[in-house]
Amino acid sequence: MKKIVIHQANQMITMRGASEQPKIGEAMSDLGIIENGSLAMEGGKIVAIGTKEEVERFIVQNWGNEDVEEVNALGKIVLPGFIDPHTHLVFAGSREYELEMRLNGASYLEILQAGGGILASTRMTRAASEAVLVEDTWSRLNRFLLQGVTTVEAKSGYGLTLEDELKQLRAAKQLAQKHPLDVVSTFMGAHAVPTEYKEDPEAYIKLVIEEMMPKVAAENLAEFCDVFCEAGVFSVEQSERILEAGKKHGLIPKVHADEIKPLGGAELAAKVGAVSADHLLQASDEGIQAMAEAGVVAVLLPGTAFYLMAPYARARDMIAAGVPVALSTDRNPGSSPTESLQLIMNLACLNMKMTPAEVLTATTINAAHAIGRAKEVGSLEVGKAADVIIMDAPNYAMLQYNFGTNFVESVLKNGEFVVKGGQLCFNT
Repeated sequence: MKKIVIHQANQMITMRGASEQPKIGEAMSDLGIIENGSLAMEGGKIVAIGTKEEVERFIVQNWGNEDVEEVNALGKIVLPGFIDPHTHLVFAGSREYELEMRLNGASYLEILQAGGGILASTRMTRAASEAVLVEDTWSRLNRFLLQGVTTVEAKSGYGLTLEDELKQLRAAKQLAQKHPLDVVSTFMGAHAVPTEYKEDPEAYIKLVIEEMMPKVAAENLAEFCDVFCEAGVFSVEQSERILEAGKKHGLIPKVHADEIKPLGGAELAAKVGAVSADHLLQASDEGIQAMAEAGVVAVLLPGTAFYLMAPYARARDMIAAGVPVALSTDRNPGSSPTESLQLIMNLACLNMKMTPAEVLTATTINAAHAIGRAKEVGSLEVGKAADVIIMDAPNYAMLQYNFGTNFVESVLKNGEFVVKGGQLCFNT
């Protein structure tokens, strides 16, 4: 088994100690930094971490004279692979024309009601084959990897028929099996009411619950069930029915909550035991408190607020209330067409007043909790997957000080280099 050691990082940012519960409050600023840190990997797992001297002792005692690949990280920082816990990355086509519509004053819901938005992506995704979806999404995953993302969540929701929802999820499953980046799937048939059910949304909800969910579960195509709980889309009552039905099929709830209107999605997430509530631009004080009490992770998406020119989520209030906060790109073709999680971190600092330390917690261990992966990834600890980023920066504060820059030099996925010198280096 291949043995790799990273030596002498200026800062080894471990995120240790939060695999059981996400970090909240002041703990979000505790990065578990080891100065002059070293890390040893074998068989895809982390086997030793500590100071240079501590890891050298491990090597002498356990590896002796065996061949070891040594990587010098002097002057650089080493972090867990970034995790993006909310994307819609499996789709066909693009919607660049909507930007000018928004600049001319059209709202998100107005574009949706005019047949744009989600419904436009639905038309293009329905027309695409599974092979085309895999090919297009492969390129997006490559860009994520170059940004240091090693695990990504992917939702369906651009099919909105049984056949096309399954097509999206099967494409995601193919990608999870073939691409080095881990893809975690979420069923989101309740992303919008398709045009053909516009006059009878209850019939579409019945289709989601009675036909789509059983098939998704039978083929083991998703771990989570999400719903767009929003005015003009699915009401709180409808969303609750959908999520409770998903639970009966073993699908863990997530909620697109309070993005555009303060509808009560945060409160719903707490009520149904959702692993996360996402967006939350308009979440109420009561909703934030309910999430804190229920331990629901708030997945905040500042790229969407930036792109839609909308108010940002109240990250500071959530952190003060004890809500575990994570960050995501919300990569999608309409409201956040980006794979740059590092830009999202910049926006979180500059527009939501999160600190540089908090955004690192929010894109590693807390993001892992938002997709049920915190015991495997999200921190650098012995026994966890060797998902590791080496960044060409002298300290973690530089990542947010110098905005709009990709600092990733190298990425290891399960102890294998997949990015070196800023270039992809895995076999496709």
